[in-house]
Amino acid sequence: MVLRKTSEGLQFVFQVAQNFCTVLYLPTHKYHLGQGIFFAFSCLIFKKKMLFVFLRFQTKTKRTYASTLLTFFLKLAPSVLRSTAKSADCGLSPAGPPTVGPRSLPTTYNVQFPLGRPTSENLQAICGYSDLRPRYPSSYFPDSGYGVDKLRASAVNNAEAWLSTCCKDNQTWEREVALCCATQAWELSVKKYCEEDLSIKHPWYHCCKINDNNKRLNCFSNDAPNPNYGPTQELPVEPLPSTAEFTFNPNTCQRTHSPVPLALIEGKPKELSTPRAADISFPPGRPTADTIESMCHNQRLRPVYSIKCLPRSGYEMVALQAKTINLIEKGFKSCCKNKKTKLNCADQKWSEELNKFCLRENGGRVNYPCCLNQSDKYSCFQQMSPDPYYNVTSAHEEVSLNKICDTHKTIKKKFPVGFPLKDFVTQCCPLQEEEKTACSARLLEEMAQKLCTSKRAVPTTVRRCCKSSSQETPQCISKIIMSAITKATNFSSQKKRKRCPIS
Repeated sequence: MVLRKTSEGLQFVFQVAQNFCTVLYLPTHKYHLGQGIFFAFSCLIFKKKMLFVFLRFQTKTKRTYASTLLTFFLKLAPSVLRSTAKSADCGLSPAGPPTVGPRSLPTTYNVQFPLGRPTSENLQAICGYSDLRPRYPSSYFPDSGYGVDKLRASAVNNAEAWLSTCCKDNQTWEREVALCCATQAWELSVKKYCEEDLSIKHPWYHCCKINDNNKRLNCFSNDAPNPNYGPTQELPVEPLPSTAEFTFNPNTCQRTHSPVPLALIEGKPKELSTPRAADISFPPGRPTADTIESMCHNQRLRPVYSIKCLPRSGYEMVALQAKTINLIEKGFKSCCKNKKTKLNCADQKWSEELNKFCLRENGGRVNYPCCLNQSDKYSCFQQMSPDPYYNVTSAHEEVSLNKICDTHKTIKKKFPVGFPLKDFVTQCCPLQEEEKTACSARLLEEMAQKLCTSKRAVPTTVRRCCKSSSQETPQCISKIIMSAITKATNFSSQKKRKRCPIS
């Protein structure tokens, strides 16, 4: 009887050991060779241990313990079988299964986190390989524990779902809009993950500890295990719905010309997009003997540009053009101080900075039309210049009395005329443009009569006007006002030279 029970016990022990090994061996086609050898060795040790324990308790004095041990194994068997079934359905990724040991439960679950920043280089892969990157359903994890891994898996699932939404309309949207959508989705996933991660009492993800948003996003992008969004699954996976809402706002996207110009940097193409709303005069005309005087005299009327107002991506070409213009204008300012050498100096500075514009820091060449035309590069720049002879920038804006509405504050502070202009502002400025001229002419006659008959002291210039005939006096006073308007206009232009290169 004891022998029969012993035989049945041994058979059961080996059955339990075999089930344990089945759990380990089932997904081994997805493991590395070293992991397979480790699990095989674990099975061998497990079988020997169970046999040793069972034979040890098969003594006459410890049959009760043997019976208890058999009861324990009978309770253990269903859970082992359930684990076997669950392992078959969990869809382990090629990157590896949960880390296990022969005497412990899994300690971590592999989650490909975080996702990389969407760029023009990986946008096609984001959309093309969406179903060949892992998703993490609730069945992937145990019912309890692994909160950090579950949080990261949820962030990946949401981001992938939102990216898929952007890709669905990729056929009808312009490439820039699709990329803008993907970028918004990715940044929102980072934001929501950190909000939830920082609200839990556990070791926070190191990137979430960074307060500066741009540095935080760069940190996530640098940590991405698959920044190119390449396929990591052999078979397509089922998409999972997102657990949070994402709404794409196209109004925040900067539209660009199509096709987008490219710059070759270190032999690799990189997009340099020129915004449709760019407001920049590039390239400047080449200094010549005919233009050098107006170029130097009216330099203050030409703008220089601030690139701090530009978004961090999508405006590389505008930023490059703005920097080039600023350097050329800085060189012109220095050259114009020497009357004898200013032409040669300015021409040399113009040529040097445009050469630098074409040849980037890393040795690549900007795919700008004139940069590719090496045989006649400078003539090409001169032909493409919107103001090759400095006619537009040197032309003075037409000044009229109506401009007093825009300049009266500057006149009062910087260029006082010695008599009040309040009546012009209050009576004429609210009128339509065509009515302002008649209003100004009427007020000039009234002001001339009032100033010349007043017993109060008036400026010398006004007294000279009063010595003229009654018909000439309004015109004389008008010249005083027009001179102040011109000075105020030039002062405002000089003050606002540095401007944003996009409107």
